[in-house]
Amino acid sequence: MLDALTPGPFHWLTLSAILFSIGVYGMLSRRNAVGILMAVELALNSSALNFVIFNRYVRPGAVDGELMAIFIIAVAAAEVVVAMAIFVQLFRCRRTVDVTKADLMRG
Repeated sequence: MLDALTPGPFHWLTLSAILFSIGVYGMLSRRNAVGILMAVELALNSSALNFVIFNRYVRPGAVDGELMAIFIIAVAAAEVVVAMAIFVQLFRCRRTVDVTKADLMRG
């Protein structure tokens, strides 16, 4: 009975596709830079989830998927640091974090 309630790879991949779709929608529809950054993080986490899912169901004994997920998390952390530095500078110059106002970096 417990096996009937356990989610399989189809369920996990569907969840990952939904998370990625929400991330892409957020990247395309947001004008706030922080909202776009959160959407990018959601899409990156979805890809890390895919690595873990495929590692679990294709090669259960290996740790390749987990290593790639850790690498994605590290790259995402570095991306956040750089993006927040850019957003702070943008806010200092333009007094807004609206990305439509950031078409020119000149004052």
